[in-house]
Amino acid sequence: MQIILASAKIMNDRATVPEGITATTPQFLQEAQTLARDMMQYPVEALAEMLGCSQAIASQNRLRYLRFDDPHEPLPAILAYHGQAYKHLKAETLDVPTLLHAQSHLWVMSFLYGLLRPLDDIRPYRLEGHIELPDAGGGTLFDYWKPRLTQELIDSVKADDGVLIHLATEEFQRLVDWQRVKREVRVVQPMFLVRKGDLLKVQAVWAKTCRGATTRMILQERLSNPEELAAFQYEGFTFSSASSEPDQPCFIKEN
Repeated sequence: MQIILASAKIMNDRATVPEGITATTPQFLQEAQTLARDMMQYPVEALAEMLGCSQAIASQNRLRYLRFDDPHEPLPAILAYHGQAYKHLKAETLDVPTLLHAQSHLWVMSFLYGLLRPLDDIRPYRLEGHIELPDAGGGTLFDYWKPRLTQELIDSVKADDGVLIHLATEEFQRLVDWQRVKREVRVVQPMFLVRKGDLLKVQAVWAKTCRGATTRMILQERLSNPEELAAFQYEGFTFSSASSEPDQPCFIKEN
């Protein structure tokens, strides 16, 4: 199985790389460098508006872009991101064999780097998919990446067992031709729902938490069959056969 996980806005500026791990080169590094050069041209005020963030965060990320091509210590993608999903993926506690296994089974979707393998060497950054950049052809980054990433993702899933575990967010689906992906491979999308009275709702923080924890379980236990996902239990979420469909297993937390 192949897994897709969304990148995160919160990033580490350094990480401890375990012995036995060699950082790899992102497949779309040249494209990332081009987009980073575009981003470094904007002043802090413009970046704050583009990224929808504070002046302090914009200033931090402008400096990151200005230093994008500087020599640096390897920062593997799976250790670089520190958003909610990654806090529960807990990649820093995975052993080397599991990290090496992840390298051939996990894709991280990124607005700057396109598709990343976990051990790809990246720089900290902040970017949004709706942004339009000169070297992106004048369109959004969704438009820029779609023709570049769709076939790559489909080919990697077909070269495996034809099953894609969708643990990214809906926004990141727009980086590829999602309808075509669903036509050509089997997409399994776990859902994580919280019961509120008689209603079942998706709560963003819990969904991100469980996506990270599910990714960890798949990698650690070397799952190879999507039906094995039913064993997932975390922070009160358990599998509900009554609420599930064949390619949409549901996990419910009773509140």
